[in-house]
Amino acid sequence: MNLFDPKPASAAPASLAKPAPLADRMRPADLAEFAGQEHLVAAGGPLRAALKAERVPSMIFWGPPGCGKTTLARLMARESGLDFVQFSAVTSGVKEIREVIERARQTRRHAGRGTILFVDEIHRFNKAQQDAFLPHVEDGTVVLVGATTENPSFEVNSALLSRSRVYRMERLSEEEVWAILRRALSDKERGLGGQNVDAPPRVIEAVAGLSEGDARVALNLLDLVVATTPPGPDGVRHLTEEAVRAAAQKKALLYDKSGEEHFNVVSAFIKSMRASDPQAAVYWMSRMLEAGEDPLYVARRMVRFACEDVGLADPAALRVSLAAKDAVDFIGLPEGNLALAQAAVYLATAPKSNALWVACDRAGQDLQKTQNEPVPMHLRNAVTPLMKDAGYGKGYQYAHDHPGHFAPEMTCLPEGLADRKYYEPTAQGFEKEIGRRMEEWEGKRAASPARKKTKSGDKKG
Repeated sequence: MNLFDPKPASAAPASLAKPAPLADRMRPADLAEFAGQEHLVAAGGPLRAALKAERVPSMIFWGPPGCGKTTLARLMARESGLDFVQFSAVTSGVKEIREVIERARQTRRHAGRGTILFVDEIHRFNKAQQDAFLPHVEDGTVVLVGATTENPSFEVNSALLSRSRVYRMERLSEEEVWAILRRALSDKERGLGGQNVDAPPRVIEAVAGLSEGDARVALNLLDLVVATTPPGPDGVRHLTEEAVRAAAQKKALLYDKSGEEHFNVVSAFIKSMRASDPQAAVYWMSRMLEAGEDPLYVARRMVRFACEDVGLADPAALRVSLAAKDAVDFIGLPEGNLALAQAAVYLATAPKSNALWVACDRAGQDLQKTQNEPVPMHLRNAVTPLMKDAGYGKGYQYAHDHPGHFAPEMTCLPEGLADRKYYEPTAQGFEKEIGRRMEEWEGKRAASPARKKTKSGDKKG
């Protein structure tokens, strides 16, 4: 099956066939028309070099929607003289893979041509389905070109990755989308050049801005705006920004709640708060909510942040985060977004300390490295006479019976860890006061007769 072959005679007459979408009609005819991905297709780029050497390798195109993955695979087939077969991981399985491979084998045997097998959304195949390609990639039956919006390190199995080159494709810039839109407006055969359209620069800018770097979205939006704008008295379709906004209705944000972009945006949100940037924190939080993220998920991330990154530098941070969670759970969206924004700004502008996280990490390391240290006898409860006779609770000092409610001679860590320091407060916010208290208590411990005697005994030993 060669998608570049002319349509069979049984195809519907042109007068009856529904015209293809503008995005499909405007697919570049050659690499000269291809917009974007200069790092791959420019002179000296890896794909240009592969075509020049007539050695097209199996590869994975990794990039956002509408950046040209399918188009580039088609152009490579055309430039190299290979057959092109498009295959969707959404609608096909192993049975269809076998049929396509057999067709490619016959094409190679009888026509002497290789086949580029383009697998769209390859990340949707499971490991067994991906493994089905391996022998046919290795023996050269097909040149596999996979397309994915997800990180192939996580979504494509290692055996297939080792036999393919991964090329990262970037979102199109507004300038590149502008070039695509202008070509569509001027092309009389495939585009809108024959429809007498007046599209001022501000209209093209509006379409490009709403497309999020997705050429398909941009072209289809332009096509819809032209179709819904009637000709004026002069016979010209005068496009307006209002018509663009009406056709778009709402900007589609790039955000997949189970994919990589989800984690990218969440990471940006957390790191913006950590960097004490409330402007960025509100932006990334709003982007998550606008794209349909669960507001309670956002609240949970802030509760974690309040403990890990603010900690005791501002003990109120945890209360504010929990209050925001309760508020958005109580009133929902859109009103609840203000509670989340309040918490995000509070956390971003709060003094920062990860001393609690460090303390827990240090304690965890000791737990892995040491045996289960016995609880000191004076800290054990003597709940029976037998336990009391065994020494449980002996030497325990009730803190409230001492001046300042502090018993300087009593230790609470196991003997083998007596001098360990887990929590060390910073000079940030309230931790400065905590540090002052701890320093005062440490001074009292050091001055206590029991501690002095212990240290003296240690020196003699």
